[in-house]
Amino acid sequence: MSNNATLNLAEQKGIQTDLVTLTRFILDEQKKSAPNATGELTLLLNSLQFAFKFIAHTIRRSELVNLIGLAGVTNATGDDQKKLDVIGDEIFINAMKGSGNVKLLVSEEQEDLIVFESSKGNYAVVCDPIDGSSNLDAGVSVGTIFGVYKLLPGSAGSIKDVLRSGTEMVAAGYTMYGASTHLMLTTGNGVNGFTLDTDLGEFILTYPSLKIPHTRAIYSINEGNSHYWTDGVNEYIASLKKPQANGKPYSARYIGSMVADVHRTLLYGGIFGYPADSKSKSGKLRVLYECFPMALLLEQAGGEAVNDKGERILNLEPKQVHERSGIWLGSKGEVERLQPYLTKKN
Repeated sequence: MSNNATLNLAEQKGIQTDLVTLTRFILDEQKKSAPNATGELTLLLNSLQFAFKFIAHTIRRSELVNLIGLAGVTNATGDDQKKLDVIGDEIFINAMKGSGNVKLLVSEEQEDLIVFESSKGNYAVVCDPIDGSSNLDAGVSVGTIFGVYKLLPGSAGSIKDVLRSGTEMVAAGYTMYGASTHLMLTTGNGVNGFTLDTDLGEFILTYPSLKIPHTRAIYSINEGNSHYWTDGVNEYIASLKKPQANGKPYSARYIGSMVADVHRTLLYGGIFGYPADSKSKSGKLRVLYECFPMALLLEQAGGEAVNDKGERILNLEPKQVHERSGIWLGSKGEVERLQPYLTKKN
């Protein structure tokens, strides 16, 4: 049987045989954009995908092996830690240490910057190992958020390497653990999405060159905090609930897990907001490992991300590793509609 006949048979049976795995994709991207690169970032991204697979596997088994519930301690930002928070953090730390390409690691679960003294790596990784973990026991989708910086020239690894604007990140993304495990990744050349095939043990390219719709009548925000919002934010949300030009109001969609809410927003369009308020004056989400990676992803997909002053999130320069900010992100047209309301005072 000829090769063409074999290929035609596979197509007739609906079997895809030319799969683009994450590893293949990363190598192809390196050849196209940086043919003379050392390959260090490529190896780092491969170490990241191992961590994502390990965490996905652990979450799938968590209820069966008694890994649900609280661990009985709080993390560096004051949140109650789940058992899986602790294990996910350990998985991430060991994967980054074992890669040999990471010198520094910032984790939501660790109060201080972690320095891998024996590493000769030239990269720093910032991460929230399991974002949305308060939803784990209810089976709601959670995820890992990450960003990557290259160390400053001549640096041996210090806090200065991560207290930089989001525009200097060389890679960012998230992995969502739900009905399927999805990885959304940018290395500064657009956004590509991958789905984990658990039988093959590989992330397969399923969302090439992803773009967010320019507008979409969907908003995602925790309205339980509305009493603490500014007048401008309350007016904005109220305007979405009124019939629009098509006679219909905006639809509200809120899961309570940032990765899941942003994932839906990225695919369908709309706007996600977690503003600062009178109760949390600096906001709730961490700049380095939540706001920056998500903002970079959304911008690379054609969207926008701003803070409560309407300023571009990626231009912020954090002074602390666990610094917080309010954030609004999503479709470019929806963020533009929001902007006038952000300048209103109480």
